[in-house]
Amino acid sequence: MVKSIELRRHTDSDGDLLSRKGVETAFDIGVSLRDPYEIMVSSGAQRATQTIACFLAALAETVPRGVVVDPRFRSEHEDRWKRAYQSGGGGDIASFLEADLDLVKKESALLGRALNDLFTDLNPGHRALVVGHSPMQEVAVYGLTGTIVEPLAKGGGIEVTQDAEGDYTVRELD
Repeated sequence: MVKSIELRRHTDSDGDLLSRKGVETAFDIGVSLRDPYEIMVSSGAQRATQTIACFLAALAETVPRGVVVDPRFRSEHEDRWKRAYQSGGGGDIASFLEADLDLVKKESALLGRALNDLFTDLNPGHRALVVGHSPMQEVAVYGLTGTIVEPLAKGGGIEVTQDAEGDYTVRELD
């Protein structure tokens, strides 16, 4: 039976808090979310948790396993990512691989494992939502599936689906 995980970048923020625009955008996205989620996961940053709160307010549905914080969806090397971004000339995985191959290899293994663990923990036929940061969401997908996806805009998303055989499909969300 199919399982799917939607990974979204937090919306517009001012530091670690959502801006007014970020709250409005998160609520608008929440209205458009489809199907219920079994669990929602925040990276632990306030802006990610606030984004989930806005989604929940707009959904007006319960999430059976609630909202949890999993700091594995957040990097401990933000300064190194910033340097790689600056020297790589872009926010895409290919630029990061060129700028700091070792960072991408290590982080994609960690983030891919966190995403795999969530798939393992997810009940068949159910969905999860992870709200975090760019490029961590893209790196998690790369680490799990080897698929390179475009950098996520604020509020943007990727859906990873696992079929009954354990194969993954990745699609970018509107």
